[in-house]
Amino acid sequence: MDTQFEEMQGSARLGSGQCALLVDDSHHDQWLIKRALETAGRQVRLSTANSGDEAVAYLGGIGVYADRFTYPLPAVVLLDVKMPRRSGFEVLEWLRHDGGDLKKVPVVMLSSSDHLRDIRHAYEQGANGYVVKPGNHDDLKKAMEHICGYWLDQNRPPNPTCSSII
Repeated sequence: MDTQFEEMQGSARLGSGQCALLVDDSHHDQWLIKRALETAGRQVRLSTANSGDEAVAYLGGIGVYADRFTYPLPAVVLLDVKMPRRSGFEVLEWLRHDGGDLKKVPVVMLSSSDHLRDIRHAYEQGANGYVVKPGNHDDLKKAMEHICGYWLDQNRPPNPTCSSII
């Protein structure tokens, strides 16, 4: 793989057993989202994939990602739309059609695109939600609080995730 896998360190990795996978090719956006989770006080084990190909390898348990203790199945996937090589739409299509037991993992598209055609396409492909990335820290923090509040606190996924294996 030509991208590097990274896990969030510090407070957001401790504690609650909540897992999310953030798939975004922008290291800056990854950092902003991690910072928003930290300042919101969310205890989330946030794994990141830097490309669509890396996300498929992670979710499919391919290679190093076969170790589900180190790379647990997420309770929710936060997926950017526009990435090089394999877009978020292509990852979503793979997940919904070829993802095996992962077909039901909730996916929230987290994108800077607010084009209606992208939003419609995401839902047609099986996305569970679509959130436009806010432009400032306070709004991003609120968005992450809402996403985590629903998908990690309220929602009960059909498949085991890190919360049931950690």
